Amino acid sequence: MPMTTRRRLLAGSAAALALPALARAQGALKPRITAISQWAAGSDGAAISALGKLFEERGGIWQHNPVPGFTTDMMNKLRAQIIAGDPPAISQLKGPEIAAWSKIAPTVDISPWVKTAGFADKVPAELAKSCQPAGHWIALPLQVYRLNTLFLSTKGMQRAGVTKAPTSWAEFNDMAEKMQAAGMIPLANGGIRYDDGMKFEIALAGISPEIYRRALMQLDVDALRSQEVLAAFEQLRKLANWMNPNIAAQGWAVNLPAFVRGDMGMVLMGGWAQGNLLRAGATEADFSSGPAPQAKGPPCFDLNADCFIFWQPKAADLEAGQKLFAATVMQPSTQEMYSKITGSIPARTDVDLAAPGFTDGQRNSAQNLRDAIAGDRVLLSLAHNMAQPNGITAAMIDVLTEYVHNRAIPAAEGQKRLVEAVASAQ
Repeated sequence: MPMTTRRRLLAGSAAALALPALARAQGALKPRITAISQWAAGSDGAAISALGKLFEERGGIWQHNPVPGFTTDMMNKLRAQIIAGDPPAISQLKGPEIAAWSKIAPTVDISPWVKTAGFADKVPAELAKSCQPAGHWIALPLQVYRLNTLFLSTKGMQRAGVTKAPTSWAEFNDMAEKMQAAGMIPLANGGIRYDDGMKFEIALAGISPEIYRRALMQLDVDALRSQEVLAAFEQLRKLANWMNPNIAAQGWAVNLPAFVRGDMGMVLMGGWAQGNLLRAGATEADFSSGPAPQAKGPPCFDLNADCFIFWQPKAADLEAGQKLFAATVMQPSTQEMYSKITGSIPARTDVDLAAPGFTDGQRNSAQNLRDAIAGDRVLLSLAHNMAQPNGITAAMIDVLTEYVHNRAIPAAEGQKRLVEAVASAQ
């Protein structure tokens, strides 16, 4: 075992031993946490349940109130509790929503806990920044997903007679045509709004990370009107033509059995697709994954990350619970456990993914993130509320989902409507 790995292991063991002591130090007070998230089923549900069990093993009382559905559903529940004067101790929140919601109700400055854990310089700068909207930590990242990930069905590739993953959109389109000619549906996709938004951002990220940053993250009008954004609409139309036409209002995961069988060839989705595949009974031999097509340069990293924001508690046991929860989440071993279940990569960039239980796809994603950080090619997801607040995101996705499901809309018209939607939402 390498010396650095042994040190890391010993440090993690020491931290784990210290956590029950933290709970005991509260005396008769038993640390308690109340939590709201959207995770109730699948690999996400399994992971949050495992985290709750870990919290209980370390002396806490875990009270999780999941709100299944899209992020907006969870936010509606959170808003209701805040208005009622009873916010949870923690809630799932991310990106610019952390800053926006922190103005609605008091949060906790957890910077001292972050400093003690040596956590601050272990996460990507863009992600750390989103957790500190006023210059101090009020949220903690739990996991990171590469949104622009391409999953390939092993049997689907064999059926279409293709042997390697596409690295450009031209190669992707060629592979899709071969899959279609072999009697397959090339792209396994869901009929939910955010799914349509994801396909557009994956297309644009693969065409030009620079234009993506300007158009979707900075809302630069010239970038939104650019040829690259038009090309992304054109690629989105091709993707729409290769999807299952009978998927309206259904989640993408309903296609997983067909994907494993080879009746569908590809999935463009964040790393959570892996967690759902393995949980549904697929094996690592049934699929492969890697970066989505990139027109030029090394692969960029379209980042989606799940975080928890800490709300000002009204009870001492909740305050103790927040401290125990923060210490638990920041541990490398906790992040490792969580990512092995969901298919994500840990928010901590120093976790060793060579450990058993991680896949080659996750290792590739982690290396991709390190390289993208070094090359300034990290982007923030639009469809998953990382690039923009929910209101602007919703306005943009309205345009994108209408474009996907109405084949009569030309690409140029779709681009024009997107520019108008941004202007109205602002």
